[in-house]
Amino acid sequence: MSTREKTLWIIAGILIIIYALFPIAWIISLSLKSSADISNGQFLPTALSWENYRSILVGDASELFLPALRNSFGICLIATAISSVLAMFAAYAIARIDFRGKKIILSTALAVAIFPVIAIATPLYNLWREVGLYDTWPGLILPYLSLTLPISIWTLSAFFREIPWEMEQAAQVDGATPWQAFRKVIVPLAAPGVFTTAIIAFFLAWNDFVYGITLTSTEASRPVPAALGLFSGASQFESPTGPIAAAALIVTIPVVVLVLIFQRRIVAGLTNGAVKG
Repeated sequence: MSTREKTLWIIAGILIIIYALFPIAWIISLSLKSSADISNGQFLPTALSWENYRSILVGDASELFLPALRNSFGICLIATAISSVLAMFAAYAIARIDFRGKKIILSTALAVAIFPVIAIATPLYNLWREVGLYDTWPGLILPYLSLTLPISIWTLSAFFREIPWEMEQAAQVDGATPWQAFRKVIVPLAAPGVFTTAIIAFFLAWNDFVYGITLTSTEASRPVPAALGLFSGASQFESPTGPIAAAALIVTIPVVVLVLIFQRRIVAGLTNGAVKG
């Protein structure tokens, strides 16, 4: 590329980075402002204030935020683990076994993944009240599987198709059973794809708001996104903008840490099979 083209690409990249990071910078700024400083119209706080973080960690809002944070971690991790295991077996069968209706299953999984959650929230609320799953961890884990399992099956089935069938056959020729070949040969090769799928499934469950606000009513199982919607100010005339910004920043930290720690595995899982040699 010429010098002019390189300059244009650099400028475009800088503009994209600024556009992507500006909302995060704005949230950080709001979280560091006092309640009297939020509405002054300035981007940067006039004086750094940690009252919003104290409010959600040790103050009045901690009774709402900390149990919700615990619930989100527990429920999302369990839902992700179950979804990854079930999707791994389902995707392996779809990729390795020839049977009628395979394309229909994949199309149905994709259709379920893009189905609007709000359409089934109310019927699910009524059903959960009848069977006793309302405001419980299982009452959220099961709906979260409807969010995470379809996209996990779709992603892993494409990944399993890229693993050479001959490697599994060679293990069986050496005396391994189909289960041993799957466990000792296929699973290690599929680890990057499974890990990437698990991260995506965790993000989907972690960011859910509709199920969290519809299927819970107490701190027993309410997740963080639903808890953020219930924050209140010091009075009915004060908006809890600062505490919500601080809580949103804290909730974002685990996601950022996961991506930074496992970014190589995520990239390996997403790009595996993209280029055939």
